[in-house]
Amino acid sequence: MPSLHKVRFLVVDDNVHMIHLVKTILKGFGAAHVFEAKDPAEAFHILRHDAIDIIILDYVMGEEDGVGLIKKIRRDGDSPSPYIPIIMLTAHSERRRVETARDAGVNEFCAKPVTPAELLKKIGAVIDHQRPFIRNEAYFGPDRRRHNDPHYTGEERRAPQDDPAPKAE
Repeated sequence: MPSLHKVRFLVVDDNVHMIHLVKTILKGFGAAHVFEAKDPAEAFHILRHDAIDIIILDYVMGEEDGVGLIKKIRRDGDSPSPYIPIIMLTAHSERRRVETARDAGVNEFCAKPVTPAELLKKIGAVIDHQRPFIRNEAYFGPDRRRHNDPHYTGEERRAPQDDPAPKAE
């Protein structure tokens, strides 16, 4: 796992206590640049004006949700960073919600209450084991298949997109 000293994080959560907890965990791992947003609109504004490497995002934020922000980041033509790694952090970890987040383009999913070790594992996954991005009519985001089966030849076989996602430093 590379040093997190130069990685620029954006923590998006409507709960200030959760933001403080995640920031404390990140700083404990050496992160020096941690931005915060309390709603998706503020988060998108920060993405437009600051160089962010990884987003840690809550699922439910009042009337807005993290899935909507993921879709906006991944699919809007004016998105400043469609390839940015996104880790969803939520207490709502039912299968339906995990699949909805995955289908929106989230990279990793972390259930609350989060442990520092689990969050570090997810950060390591988006830094050290980036999945290729896939683009088709219905989806843009990291390949939802975590394992490449070279023997699979079915009609749903997908090839990675030509332009790889930029790596976080």
